[in-house]
This record gives sequence, C-alpha cells and structure tokens, in this order.
Amino acid sequence: MKAFISQPMKDKSEMEISAVRERAINDLKKIYGEDIEIIDSYITENPPADCKNIPLWYFRKSIDKLIDADVLYSCPDWDMYRGCILEHEVAKSYGIKILNYNDPDLR
Repeated sequence: MKAFISQPMKDKSEMEISAVRERAINDLKKIYGEDIEIIDSYITENPPADCKNIPLWYFRKSIDKLIDADVLYSCPDWDMYRGCILEHEVAKSYGIKILNYNDPDLR
C-alpha cells in the first residue's frame, strides 16, 4: 500500500511542513499499519531557470509521484490551495482512494 500526502506548502516553513506531514503519516499508520509506504511528495528540487510556469512545474512533479499511489491523504486546508485541489481531483478522477485529515476513522 502506497500513500501520497497532499499538503499545502506555499509560504510554509520546513518545520510547519514536517509537523503536518508527521501527523499524516501517523494517521495513515493507524489505518494501514507500519507497512504503509509513504511516497515522498515533498519536492526539494528547483525548477530550471527558464521555467515559464513554476507552480505548474511543481504540479507536474507531484502528479509523477501520485501515479504510484493507492491512497491520497489530504492535509488541513487542502481545499484552499490550487495544487492540492488539483491533486484531489486527479485522485478522484482516476479512482485513487482519498482520505481527509478530518475523517472520523482517523480520530
């Protein structure tokens, strides 16, 4: 079982991103156990200098990773960030299971 974590990263510090990510991983382990494989969706690579659309470049990188997911976990505020909204729609359109951080099974 492979999980993709969809989380807002724009204007977030690495510390904020890591804290939210840890909660997501813990939630996923509650449901799927220790064998869950977390797809590293945190992109540290920078776009090329001649990139014409940086947000779209990052989105493409995310979709490349989402391809391998069995489940997408949506972190808080996912529905306020364009990239997360698009990841959610892609997962829904292609039959990837979606878990939201506030699902009753996680609490």
